[in-house]
Amino acid sequence: MRLAYLIRRELSQAWSSLDVTVEEGLHQLQTLCSTEVPVEGGGSCLRISTPSESPRALLKALDIGLPHGLPHTEIPIVPRKKLPERRKPR
Repeated sequence: MRLAYLIRRELSQAWSSLDVTVEEGLHQLQTLCSTEVPVEGGGSCLRISTPSESPRALLKALDIGLPHGLPHTEIPIVPRKKLPERRKPR
């Protein structure tokens, strides 16, 4: 619980000059996306799209830069506990 408070406080302080709440800022950051790009010879990478003005300002206030791309791997995620039927991914 303490870590969540510290993260929230850091975001609130960094974004205070942008006049957004933490919730609004996180909602705006949800617009960030990537595109899978095939690589010659097989495989693929994820290309990070250029963020629009608002998410770019939020990241700049936190002094965070985005990479141009990320390696794309098909790593299956296996939970330690069996998920209830209603929560299983589709």
